[in-house]
Amino acid sequence: MSISTQFYLDQAAQCGRNAVAAPLANQREVQLKAQAAWQAMADRAIRTAAERDRRDAERRDLSLDHQGEPACPEI
Repeated sequence: MSISTQFYLDQAAQCGRNAVAAPLANQREVQLKAQAAWQAMADRAIRTAAERDRRDAERRDLSLDHQGEPACPEI
């Protein structure tokens, strides 16, 4: 997990704690909205990293499949 993903998750958790401790309903609502936004950013970062890893593995596999073949086919 990247540093930014962990930061997003930490912020979401902190907003959740702030929401529980909020004395007023509007403060609680603001914190819950912020928690949802931080969680969405974390989820997006996790999906992006997984997709990047998948593409990198695919490229690596393709590279290994073509290893030893001439760069330009003979005519």
